[in-house]
Amino acid sequence: MNENLPPCPKCSCEYTYEMNALVVCPECGHEWVPAEGGAESGGDSAERVVKDAVGNVLSDGDSVTVVKALKVKGSPSGIKAGTKVRGIRLIDGVDGHDIDCRIDGFGAMQLKSSVVKKA
Repeated sequence: MNENLPPCPKCSCEYTYEMNALVVCPECGHEWVPAEGGAESGGDSAERVVKDAVGNVLSDGDSVTVVKALKVKGSPSGIKAGTKVRGIRLIDGVDGHDIDCRIDGFGAMQLKSSVVKKA
């Protein structure tokens, strides 16, 4: 290889090679842009910060309170404002739904962090 290429951020293989603008790992097949790969892929999960409606930082296992009434498909009554949700999990959801939780009386569902407040 013609220069010092960074090792693979996924499997730490040192036999990486360039392919156009990407760096490729021959062992696991991971492809990344070398300028961004070392700085962002290692700290990507740590840099992702989820904040509630007030601006408090949320983390896994927190308890939150719903701040506005939510309609639920298939349910005659929605989730009322003030409903407390315990033991949330942060996820990379669809359409901004970044909280996975279980609500008493409704079951498992996903919420947006913009409609909850840290309890």
